[in-house]
Amino acid sequence: MSAPRASAPATAPAPAAAPAAEPAPVVFLLDVDNTLLDNDRITADLMQHLNRRVGAATRARYQALFEALRTELGYADYLGALQRYRAENLHDPRIPQVSAFLLEYPFAARLYPGAPEVLAHLRALGPTVILSTATSCSSRARSSAPGSGRGRGARAHLRAQERELDDVAAKYPARHYVLVDDKLRILDAVKRSGEGVVTTVFPRQGHYALDPAALARYPPADVAIEAIGDLAGSASHRLVP
Repeated sequence: MSAPRASAPATAPAPAAAPAAEPAPVVFLLDVDNTLLDNDRITADLMQHLNRRVGAATRARYQALFEALRTELGYADYLGALQRYRAENLHDPRIPQVSAFLLEYPFAARLYPGAPEVLAHLRALGPTVILSTATSCSSRARSSAPGSGRGRGARAHLRAQERELDDVAAKYPARHYVLVDDKLRILDAVKRSGEGVVTTVFPRQGHYALDPAALARYPPADVAIEAIGDLAGSASHRLVP
């Protein structure tokens, strides 16, 4: 008589998929450059420093590289522009002086008035996400924004210059989004990609917000405010449908 065959081991049942996160009623998305942080003031301070330390000619070349990089990337990258200048001037001994200025710059002091209060107010209404760009060399500026750490003040890194809603919707599901940005181009792009689920808010501050060409080219935002601090006051009730 042959020996009985061993029975095959039972296959463990596959673990049940984790239930999808319940969408929040609303998620607030806030840009940093010239929305929470006065980037124009930072740029002016840097250019004044360059004039004093390295002269007008070097300042002009750095500024040209800085503006070209900002156009290319869609955000201000101070150290990235300095790296490009260094690539052109490998033996310029003054470059470390400029690096030190940027590394020691008090970015937190350049938050717009009322920005911390606005973030606290919005966090009381729902998850509040500070939008930044993972490749930016100016991460210190973005990390100065209050609430850029954990919890309801989380920070989302976006892959593209045009802030497609899908980039954050997967991580922060919501039935509605409120996007605050000083660039009408971005507000318009996101509004069209998320028609019916996005309220756009346009703070009229910084040179992008005051650009006549942009104002003429793009449709107005759903809500316009004079300064970011206004969101902590009477304008807030218009944000949540």
